[in-house]
Formats: sequence, C-alpha cells, structure tokens
Amino acid sequence: MSENRRMVILTEGNSNDHRGKTAVSVIRYNTEEVLAILDSTEAGKTSQELFNCGGDIPVVANIDEVENPGSLLIGIAPAGGKLPPSWRAVICQALNNGMHIISGLHEFLSDDEEFATLAEKNNVRIEDIRKNNFKQVATRQGINETCYRVHTVGHDCAIGKMVSSLEIDKELNAQGHDSAFVATGQTGIMITGSGLPMDCIVGDFLNGAGEELVRQHQDHDIMLIEGQGSIIQPLYSPVTLGILHGCMPDSLILCYATHRNKFVNTDIDIPSLSKFIELYEGICNPVHPCKVIGIAMNSRGETDEFYEAEKKRVFEEVGLPVSDVIREGAAPLIPALLEHKKSIGK
Repeated sequence: MSENRRMVILTEGNSNDHRGKTAVSVIRYNTEEVLAILDSTEAGKTSQELFNCGGDIPVVANIDEVENPGSLLIGIAPAGGKLPPSWRAVICQALNNGMHIISGLHEFLSDDEEFATLAEKNNVRIEDIRKNNFKQVATRQGINETCYRVHTVGHDCAIGKMVSSLEIDKELNAQGHDSAFVATGQTGIMITGSGLPMDCIVGDFLNGAGEELVRQHQDHDIMLIEGQGSIIQPLYSPVTLGILHGCMPDSLILCYATHRNKFVNTDIDIPSLSKFIELYEGICNPVHPCKVIGIAMNSRGETDEFYEAEKKRVFEEVGLPVSDVIREGAAPLIPALLEHKKSIGK
C-alpha cells in the first residue's frame, strides 16, 4: 500500500448506505487501504457495525486519532455534489496534517482558494475525481467487435449498478474468463484508479466518452461497463442515454431495489421491470443489437423468505435469471451471459 492510499474516509453525520455509498463501496473493495472512518456521531463503532462491511476498521471522532494517514477521502455522494459547509474545518486540518484530499464531489475542492493555498503550503494534492477535460464526440470507429460488452442499467439511481458490475466481473475472472470492469462514476474510479466521470462530461461528448472507455478496455474478452442513473429517471436520464449509445452494449443486466417504489428525489412512481426491459432494448437496438439477459436485485434489509419469494415473482414476470450479488453472489447470472455471448458469435 502506498502512503497516499492510507485513507481516512470522511462521512461525518452521513454514515448510512445511501448518503455514504461512496464510503461503503471503497471500504468493500479497497478494505486494506482504509485506516478509519471519520464520523464523530458514530465514534467507537466499527465499519462492520455501520456499513455491514470492512470488519474492524474503526470509526473515530478526529483525524489525530489515526496513525500516519496519507489521504482524506470524501465518502459521501449528496444530490448536487456540494461540500457540507461544516466539513471545511476537517479538510483544512487534513491538509495541515500533510494529507492528500480525494473528492468525488461535483464541487471541485481544488478550485477553493483556501484549500488550494493550504495544499501548496503543505506539498499535498487535492484530487477532484470528477474534474476532466474530455472533449471528443463519438465516431464509432476502432471498436473491437470480438470483445463482449455487458452494461448494468437500472430502474433508478443509487441501487447497485456499480456493485453488480464489480461482482459479475469478479465471478467471471474466478471462473477463468478474461473480464474487466469499466468505471463510469467517481466511486468506481476511486476503487480501480481508471475510468471517466460520465456525469461531469459535457453533453455532446458523453457518447464519445462511453466509446473511449470501450476502446481502452477492449483487449479483454468481456467487459462489464458500470451504469449510471436510469433511462427515465427525471433528474439523471441524459447520462444513462449517453453511456448506452456510447458503449454499444451487447447485453444488459437490469438492476433494481426492492425497497424503491418512486424515483429518488421525486414523487413519480417507478414502472415495472417488464416496462424497463422494453424501454432499454427499444433504445439500444436501433443503434446496436442488445438484449437484457439478467436481473440484479438489491434486497438490502429484506428477509431471506422475502428474497426467495421476490426472485420467484420476478422470474415469473420477466423469465430471466435473478440474483442479489451481495446476498447470493453473481454466479446465477453468469450462464445466461455466456450463453448470449456464444449465441452472437463472440
């Protein structure tokens, strides 16, 4: 582990699965790099108690309780991506302690005069993961059509599309297949160290960015492309469409949350999974042949009995394999993926 990646994750007052989803995912997939979680309202607990992952990683009230930290990672993903004003003092303390700052917020901390001055004074970096200069339209050129492209899509935002992609990729590699995960959001980029922040790219260049990510990873036999938002999510649908048309997927895994009936931050009902399959395939196929081949369920907080009944209900509705990749693993989704890959000659 590099000194820079000895991380403290800041979630002050936001240590829950929704607001703290960045923290949860980094802890789940980069456990060995996380020294502590900083949240004075939960101090004394462990990561396992807060997030059901991360084992004995401690929750502390102050950075000074952590020995030799290298970076402070902003562990929340609030709507609008603004820094909570009360966090400024913590960031200043971290910079003065010689810590780098890693942020996935829409508000770029490196543009803040006070933070930038402290970073220069203490010879540390502020890494704004979403900050980018990508400006390239799609060309549909240079695509390796032997690489099988799988894309996770959803019925809403923040339901587990990234986690599903990572778990399917992990299972494929465990079974001996040559697979790669492709990050399209700030948390995935934090976990893997590569990717493009699709929700912070100029609209005209979204498709080009999705296409570029394909070109960067198409030396693999299979790629799992992380999804964003939902095609009819009233707040975030443009990003979803840009990735769909840019990455030209061969197949889709449809992700949904059992506890979600309305789109986030709206009072609009979420349609059925059957309707989403119709929508996604209808939008994809005029551009590139594509099929929904499986369902990734997010059943967090549900009983095992509910999960089994819901799997049966969904299978009866859509006729596709169903799995919660955290509860059951991604293995139930793999046969359909490989069968479809073979059926289209890839």
